[in-house]
Amino acid sequence: MNPQQEMEQRGQCKWRITVFEEEYFQGKSCEFTMECQNILDRDFRKILTITLYPEFQGQQFVLEKGDYPCYQAWSGNSSYRTEHLLSFRPIKCANHSDSKVTLYECEDFQGRKFEMCDDYPSLQAMGWCSKEVPSIKVNSGAWVAYQFPGYRGYQYILERDRRQGEFRNYNEYSTQAHTNQIQSIRRIQH
Repeated sequence: MNPQQEMEQRGQCKWRITVFEEEYFQGKSCEFTMECQNILDRDFRKILTITLYPEFQGQQFVLEKGDYPCYQAWSGNSSYRTEHLLSFRPIKCANHSDSKVTLYECEDFQGRKFEMCDDYPSLQAMGWCSKEVPSIKVNSGAWVAYQFPGYRGYQYILERDRRQGEFRNYNEYSTQAHTNQIQSIRRIQH
């Protein structure tokens, strides 16, 4: 019995994802209840369709419960589209009632700081004076930060349980973080 089957048998699975190799739920499919670091290891070429009930690299997307019949459905609000998915994992510590994050004006948690416990579609509208956030400390919960206002652009998933919640500079936000520009942020919930 593999680890995924053991977890299912013990009732430890809290999420389920079904992936398809072709758009609109066609082609080869597989159901997962654990993270998959590289879909190529499962003899898939790529994933073009997802139903939710290499090594987590590249552009990040938050996929909440639902169906995603084609890549536009999961990358729709992003300025940067990706046509396939190669790895996935559940997000840890996603609890709206206990989410807190601190934004810092400079790298290494220096300069002016701002603590947040709520979603902000525009950081500038709530008083943040810059389009940039050089460092972030996730005190609790899980958050997704966006490059542009209105939850658009690159997405950066920030979790308390990863990196001890400390993102000392923008290079630690994601492998695709080319700038420290963050203009909106929201809590992630299960």
